[in-house]
Amino acid sequence: MLYAGVDLGTSAVKLLLMDETGKIRNIVTKEYPLYFPHPGWSEQKPEDWYAQTMAGLKELLEGSDKSELAGISFGGQMHGLVILDAEDQVIRPAILWNDGRTSEETDYLNNVIGKETLSKYTANIAFTGFTAPKVLWVKKNEPENFARIAKIMLPKDYLAYKLSGVHCTDVSDASGMLLFDVKNRCWSKEMLDICGIREEQMAKIYESYEAVGTLLPEIAQELGVPERVKVVAGAGDNAAAAVGTGTVGEGMCNISLGTSGTIFISSEKFGVDKFNALHAFAHADGHYHLMGCMLSAASCNKWWMDEIIGTKDYAGEQAQITKLGENHVYFLPYLMGERSPHNNPNARGTFIGMTMDTTRADMTQAVLEGVAFALRDSLEVARALGIRIERTKICGGGAKSPLWKKIIANVMNLKVDVIESEEGPGYGGAMLAAVACGEFASVEDAAAKLVKIVDTVEPDPELAEKYEARYQQFRQIYPACKEIFEAIR
Repeated sequence: MLYAGVDLGTSAVKLLLMDETGKIRNIVTKEYPLYFPHPGWSEQKPEDWYAQTMAGLKELLEGSDKSELAGISFGGQMHGLVILDAEDQVIRPAILWNDGRTSEETDYLNNVIGKETLSKYTANIAFTGFTAPKVLWVKKNEPENFARIAKIMLPKDYLAYKLSGVHCTDVSDASGMLLFDVKNRCWSKEMLDICGIREEQMAKIYESYEAVGTLLPEIAQELGVPERVKVVAGAGDNAAAAVGTGTVGEGMCNISLGTSGTIFISSEKFGVDKFNALHAFAHADGHYHLMGCMLSAASCNKWWMDEIIGTKDYAGEQAQITKLGENHVYFLPYLMGERSPHNNPNARGTFIGMTMDTTRADMTQAVLEGVAFALRDSLEVARALGIRIERTKICGGGAKSPLWKKIIANVMNLKVDVIESEEGPGYGGAMLAAVACGEFASVEDAAAKLVKIVDTVEPDPELAEKYEARYQQFRQIYPACKEIFEAIR
C-alpha cells in the first residue's frame, strides 16, 4: 500500500509518497507566496495551501498505482491562525507562527492573566507566535472578523478539512495554541473563556495517528483515488519530524535545522520546565515532549547567503571554513526575534567581534555557530531539569551540510545520528498514515521498523572543549544586548 505525507511549510508544501516498507516512491514540492503587509507581520492565504497541495498530490501520484493509496496525513507549520465563517469560508489571511504583531496581547496574557495561571491551564506561557494571542489581536483590531468566526483552525488542519470535510486537529499541534490542556489532552475551558471563544468554535481533537475520516467523493474523483483513502490527523511539523526521525518513546532527542530550529526531547511522562523556557507539548506518539524552538535557524544561513553575500553556492562558501572553535566573531541568530529560551520578540540578529582581519568565511562560520549556540541554550535548560542526553538525531535542510552537523555535534557535545531519510515532517506524516491504516501497531513500532541510522557524527573532545569556551562567551552577549534591543525596536 501507499501512504502520502503532506508537509505544509512556510515557503512550500512538500509531499512525500511512501510504501509499506518505508521506501520513498516520490517527492514533490510546490511553493506559494508569503506576505508581509506590515513590518513584523507574516501572513499566507490558506487557499494557496490547498491549491498547491491538490496540484502536488496529483503530481505525487503520477506513475503509481493510485488504487494502492491507503492514507494521507500531515506535518504542518504550527501556531498559525486560520478562521472560517459559518459557510466555512476563510475570513482573512492566516496569521503565521513567525508573525510578531501580538506583543501587547502576549504581555497581557503573561503579566495580567499571569504565567503561573497560563502554565496551570495549558502547561505553557504565552509567546508572540502562539495562536491565543492572535485570537485576542483579531478580537481587538478586527472585531467585525472576530464576530464572524465559526471555526478556529491550524494550517495543516485546514487541509485535512478540505480533503475530508471534518473540522479536526491533533494533540501535538493543538498544544501550541495556548488554548489546550496539554496534560489532559483537551481544550482548556478557562483559556477559551479568557479569549472570548466557545468550544464549538474549536476543531475536534484527535491523536496524531487517528483517522478523522475518508476523502470527500469529489476530492477522490479529482485525484483519481478510492474514496476509502483515510485522512489522518497528523502532527505539528516538529512532532511529525520527530516521528520521521524515530524520536519517540522515552528520552530521545532530535534537532531540526529548518526555517526555524528546534531541539525536541520525547518523554513517556508529562513534565513542565518551571521557567517555561521550553514548550511542554503532547507528542504524536501518544505521549509528551519538551521542545526548545528558535525562530530563525537555516533561514539565518539563507539570509546571509542570498541577501548579504549574494550567492547560491552554499557548499562553496562553507568550504572556506577550516578553523573550527577558533572564531572570534559571534552571531546572535534572532532575525525574527526569539522564542526559546528568551521569549523576546524584540531581539535582533547581531554580529559582534569583527576586526580588520575578519574574513567573509569568519562571518559565514559565525552564522552557523550562532544557530548551534542558540540551540545549546535550550539544551542547557533541559540539562538543568536533570535530563541527560548523549545523542541526537538531526533533520531539516541545514542537516544536509556536513560542516554544520560537525559544528552541532561539538557545540552540543552530543553524538549526532544521521538517518537514511532526512525528509522529517513529510516522512513522519506518511508514517502516521500507515499507523492509522493498520500497517503498524503503533508509532513506536513504525519508527523501529522504518527509521534507519546511516551515519553518526561524533564530537571531538579537543574541539568540543574549544567550543565550550566559545559558548560560555556567546551566552553573555544576549543579556548585554537585551536593553539595546528594547531601545531600538
